Amino acid sequence: MHGPRQFHGPAFRPLAEQALSRAAGAPLTLGNRVDLLIDARANFDAWLAAIAGARQHVLFGNYIFRDDATGREFVAALAERARAGVRVHVLRDWLGCLGQSGEGLWQPLRDAGGEVRTFNPFDPLSPFGWINRDHRKLLAVDGAVGFVSGVCVSGAWLGDPARGRDPWRDTGVMLRGPAVRDLERAFTDTWATLGAPLELADPASAAPAGDVALRVIATQPASTGTYRLDQMIAALAHQRLWLTDAYFVGAAPYISALTNAAQDGVDVRLLVPGASDVPAVAAISRTGYRALLEVGIRIYEWNGSMLHAKSAVADDRWARVGSTNLNIASWIGNCEIDVAIENAEFVQQLADQYQQDLGHATEIVLSKRRARPIAPMPRHGLGGHGSAGRSAVGAMRMATTLGAALGNRRVLSDTETRPLLFGALLLLAVAAVAAWWPRVLAWPLAALAAWIGISLVARWVRMRRQRATRAAANDTAGSGHPAPLDDDP
Repeated sequence: MHGPRQFHGPAFRPLAEQALSRAAGAPLTLGNRVDLLIDARANFDAWLAAIAGARQHVLFGNYIFRDDATGREFVAALAERARAGVRVHVLRDWLGCLGQSGEGLWQPLRDAGGEVRTFNPFDPLSPFGWINRDHRKLLAVDGAVGFVSGVCVSGAWLGDPARGRDPWRDTGVMLRGPAVRDLERAFTDTWATLGAPLELADPASAAPAGDVALRVIATQPASTGTYRLDQMIAALAHQRLWLTDAYFVGAAPYISALTNAAQDGVDVRLLVPGASDVPAVAAISRTGYRALLEVGIRIYEWNGSMLHAKSAVADDRWARVGSTNLNIASWIGNCEIDVAIENAEFVQQLADQYQQDLGHATEIVLSKRRARPIAPMPRHGLGGHGSAGRSAVGAMRMATTLGAALGNRRVLSDTETRPLLFGALLLLAVAAVAAWWPRVLAWPLAALAAWIGISLVARWVRMRRQRATRAAANDTAGSGHPAPLDDDP
């Protein structure tokens, strides 16, 4: 075993701070206050109170806005502020809200003067563009108070006591201080990609509100800031690394980082749902249990309704709360927002909550030859919109199993027998179709290639027209700037 790594030693701190800032792409912001908010009711109440107190602007972005009593309560609160002269701007995700709400939900807010924009709606000119989502859950009011969490605007998070459905387990934070401006910048950067930009007050005007140092990590697709940070924290931790995640599908490099930490004596724990709103993700998570358990990582499954929190505790000085799940879709494919907090008092709060959560969870151990079956998850009217679609996750599970089997990379667990057989039968069926009816495969591939080709040509035409429009505007304005070189055919 290697010697202890001083994650918080005085001599190591400047180097660690520089490394964390560069990995996350987010500087350390001082002078903040952070309050921990557990479950949806606490988050919703704090959100509504902040909205009610807004005097200048409200910036509200969320992956799911559902047209139910909860969603309509928030729209009514936003519309009331808009009628009072407050600037209200809402960002909704197209895929997250698909089947959850339509334009009608937002009409009262638009009638009151508020503005709603939709992130990345389906575009036939970008066949695979829909994959990237705005998975953030953030609210910022007047540059004074902000919120980051995993909670969506849906009554599902509140449960249904009349039907015996407990509230979903989720975690959020309320921020005051200069970090609120970081939240606002994250919102306005995304807002500007969808239309005219927002002009807000000078970010330097935010006053200190406490003594908490933190980073607001606002990732874009392919930016991987949180992914790099999570790997670095796994490398720096020397006492404990306690993780809570709703849709854990660890990438190989991150699994390696956790494995190395556990083998080096770090107390690594993972708390995941026992019953998920996307059951296929829970199934994928289970396929990797054996490798984690064999190196000493402790795994717990939540016993209640859906566990949707995304949080981490490292040693006694670092914690993360936000929207990023420990999977490739969140790390690389989505817009996400998290708060990485370096404050011993807050870390202890989150660690105490983690230990309390373990009292409602079952530890998974290697002595059981077969893991217990995944319990069915009430859908609560969400229509299956999680962090990944069931079909895509099922395909990922099968691909993971087949890749491990073909490459002989690890010992397959008992839970992987079904995807192994299904994958084998699917490949044999494809081979048979290709041999006897080649057109059955050729025509769909030709159609897909034609669609992609047409979309690229249409995009080229659009870009040419936009360039011509800009050139004409420059000529009309008499700018005198030389025309750009035209190397396109």
